[in-house]
Amino acid sequence: MSVNPVDLLVVQKDNTWDVEEWIVPLSTALEGLTAEQAAWAPPGGGNTIWQTVNHINYYNGRILSRLRGINPGPALEKNEDTFAGTGGTSDEAAWADVLAETKRIQQELREAIASLTDEALGAPYANTGESFGRELSRWLLHDAYHAGQIVLIRRQQGSWRS
Repeated sequence: MSVNPVDLLVVQKDNTWDVEEWIVPLSTALEGLTAEQAAWAPPGGGNTIWQTVNHINYYNGRILSRLRGINPGPALEKNEDTFAGTGGTSDEAAWADVLAETKRIQQELREAIASLTDEALGAPYANTGESFGRELSRWLLHDAYHAGQIVLIRRQQGSWRS
C-alpha cells in the first residue's frame, strides 16, 4: 500500500490530537481538567496549563489561517505574549470556552491538512525559505511537546491518571 505525504501528516495530526498510541495526545492530556487545575501555577514558576493552551491555540489558529489562504495578520511581538491569559481564575465557563476553541481549531486543522495537495506541500511557507510541507511536519510536533508539558504539570498537581 502506498502512502503519500498528506497521509503521513494526517497520521501525525491524529496522534498529536486524539489518537493515543506511543505519545499522549493533547486531547487526552486535557481530559477531565477543571478550570482550577488548568489555572494552577507549577512550583518554581512556569506557565499554567491554561496559558499553555492559549499559546497552542494562538499558533494553531495562525497555521490554520495560512492553510486556508488567509493572512493571519501580524504576529505578536514576543512568544511570551502568546501565553497571556487566565492564569489565576477558576471560571469553569471560560475554561470550557477555551477547550471548545481548542477542539474546533484541532478538527479544522485536520480537515485542512487532509485536503492538501502535493503541490501545496511544496509551496513556500511564509518567509522561512522552507516548503509548507516541511514546516507543517515540524509544526505538528509542537502540540506533542506541549501535551507532554501538560502531563508533567498534572503529575505535579496530582491530577494525572496513575
